[in-house]
Amino acid sequence: MLKIVSQIREPIEDEMELFEEKFLKSMSSKVALFNRITYYIVNRKGKQMRPMFVFLTAKLLNGKVNERTYTGASIIELIHTASLVHDDVVDDSNKRRGFFSINALWKNKIAVLVGDFLFSKGLLVSLESKDYDLLHIISNAVRDMSEGELLQIEKARLLDITEEVYYDIIRQKTATLIAACCSMGACSVRPDSEEVETFRKFGELCGMAFQIKDDLFDYGAEQIGKPTGIDIKEQKMTLPLIYALNQSDKERKKWLINSIKNHNKNKKRVKEVIAYVKEMGGLEYAVAKMLEFKDEALAILDNYPDSEYKSALTLMVNYVVDRKK
Repeated sequence: MLKIVSQIREPIEDEMELFEEKFLKSMSSKVALFNRITYYIVNRKGKQMRPMFVFLTAKLLNGKVNERTYTGASIIELIHTASLVHDDVVDDSNKRRGFFSINALWKNKIAVLVGDFLFSKGLLVSLESKDYDLLHIISNAVRDMSEGELLQIEKARLLDITEEVYYDIIRQKTATLIAACCSMGACSVRPDSEEVETFRKFGELCGMAFQIKDDLFDYGAEQIGKPTGIDIKEQKMTLPLIYALNQSDKERKKWLINSIKNHNKNKKRVKEVIAYVKEMGGLEYAVAKMLEFKDEALAILDNYPDSEYKSALTLMVNYVVDRKK
């Protein structure tokens, strides 16, 4: 899988290297404690898929990037990092990518403040360069992400989630940031063009497929070492579970909801729920939906001439659904 990531990155290798330098600068602060924490964050970075989406979209449309593209990629990565730091506080999570999370090492109060600082830096980067169109894109994304999280929390209490509401949640919570990456890339090189909306849609479709893939991991659909049943323990209603609920008779429905509400810490019961969802075809249904989103995204790319950037984006879309973690 790492081989695929380096293949995706290949046509934008130079841009990614320069971006990393610029990104590090954009995170600096006068406060030593903050710099220590950001140093920790930067040294444990993930695959950096989001900036890759920004650069690949810009190069697909324009053949090259400009200063605005770097600004867009920095904004995205600052906001994404901020949201991860805050997510770990919200989820009370002690690990992130196998390392201790910020809140585990420096406590919640500092983690919240670090997240706030990164959010403000993301907005300031766009203001300092007077890229108000980019600021508009990211501000909408931040609003959607917060609303998506709150909608999920609200629905988890009631467990009255329909498939439509589930799509609304993942569209806002996950897909909106990937949509922002692609519209940011398009906007940086082709401001005020139709492509800004076209690629927002493309990114959204990728994000929807990405989140459904994540939901499938909860059922041990892949051998990835991630413990199964985490979403069930957290009372998160995911697509396989929603499908199984919709296919169940009254008795079974009652048992499922009761299991999630009152027995979600009981390992045996969680295992039974996972087995039942599989038996009802929940995984197959979710996979089919995920592939629909993937195919819609690829159909958008079909409208553009072949290039190494189009090939890399195609690889990226396929990687989203084929990845093992």
